[in-house]
Amino acid sequence: MATTASVLNYIWLALVLLAVAIGGWNDRLKDVTEGAFDGAKTAVTIALGLIGIMALWLGVMRLAERAGLVQRIARGLRPIMRRLFPDVPPEHPAMGSMVMNMSANMLGLGNAATPLGLRAMRDLESLNPRPGVATNAMCTFLAINTSSVQLIPATAIAILVASGSTRPTAIVGTALLATLCAASVAIISVKLLEKLPAFRISPSDVSTLERAAKLPNPVGRDSVEPTNSAGTSDPGYSGSVAMQEPVKRLSIWGLIALSTLVVLFIVLFVRMVAPTLFGVSVVPNTAAQNVFVRSVNALSILAIPFLLSFFPLYAAARGVKVYDEFVEGAKEGFGVILKIIPFLVTMLVAIGMFKGAGGIDLLSRLLSPILTPLQFPTDLLPLALMRPLSGSGTLALLTDIVHRLGPDNIVSLTAATIYGSTETTFYVAAVYFGAVGIKQTRHAIPAGLLADLTGVLASVIICRAVLG
Repeated sequence: MATTASVLNYIWLALVLLAVAIGGWNDRLKDVTEGAFDGAKTAVTIALGLIGIMALWLGVMRLAERAGLVQRIARGLRPIMRRLFPDVPPEHPAMGSMVMNMSANMLGLGNAATPLGLRAMRDLESLNPRPGVATNAMCTFLAINTSSVQLIPATAIAILVASGSTRPTAIVGTALLATLCAASVAIISVKLLEKLPAFRISPSDVSTLERAAKLPNPVGRDSVEPTNSAGTSDPGYSGSVAMQEPVKRLSIWGLIALSTLVVLFIVLFVRMVAPTLFGVSVVPNTAAQNVFVRSVNALSILAIPFLLSFFPLYAAARGVKVYDEFVEGAKEGFGVILKIIPFLVTMLVAIGMFKGAGGIDLLSRLLSPILTPLQFPTDLLPLALMRPLSGSGTLALLTDIVHRLGPDNIVSLTAATIYGSTETTFYVAAVYFGAVGIKQTRHAIPAGLLADLTGVLASVIICRAVLG
């Protein structure tokens, strides 16, 4: 395992060399250069835009963790999480962080999901016996992220609505089924690939990881300092919080306040799902939606306000100094983003060069004779090839397909389903692994790409059966 190079090394070098070769052949070296500069600029812009969001959610997570709420959530989902992540102790903060991230992804809360995912990676890194090498838990977590079950593909629906589609919510069911297929393949493939000799961790590494997993969890224990994977005191580790003082029991007044908040949001939820019960006029855009779609939309809208109010209130009810603890958690955001920038620049520069050289168009022409007999629409090929590389590039291709073929065309609806049921695997890998300095990604990228491929194929098959 020590000599196994990262898959990203080969992919990055191949993208750069192919970009130069294809660009030179097509007389597009100027576009290759512009793609490199645009990629570097985009990487920094994305990273800087994440600083505020990262600080916000790390502050909120600090409150939830300090009050013991994260551990309670993780304990409730322990049976499922233990099967997915057997190397992670059930009470470790990583379990709660991963649960929160997965929930945010399912609701389509991209801005909330990324900081929570970064926090989960940092928590997983505390169990890593070999810094720089992805653990099995990290690979599984990344694969699940690239194939997250999507309750509602909000962005794709917005594109269809803006283009005048008469049935923009038709892709809700198709995207849900496609992501279920992709998630199943992601979990199965990541578990199978980790057993292959090329990706397997050596026995010495496994024993070290097992020793690390048996260390006492510092969260929730007053006398234990945060420890690293070797079991030594690590003041710089912020993946878990050393308690300065024990939290109080939930008082009766705190319970009343929390119950009142929950009831308020339940009323708001019912009001949004069934507005006629409260005498509220129905917005024309939502009048044709069924109860399921309105429910998911309501959850997406109410989720963040609920979390931003419930977590601080719960922490305050347990005697946590919410302002001080929030500030301490938010301080971590800037440092995390600084670690991400080099990885983002490296990956987005290579992708920008490859796009500028016309690499996507070339691949589409080469694969078209193979996919046409399989009844795979050729209009979808550039979008399918672009999806693992660039979210903004895929969005532009989706918009072009919808405007060119019409928003209610079966190919347009399939393209929207693909967009809503797949992920930018290389971007996710660069951000999540870059945050903790992982250079050897092992089997995470192959598992993520298999999930993307499954999402694309499932989207085509399901849309043809359901919408055709």
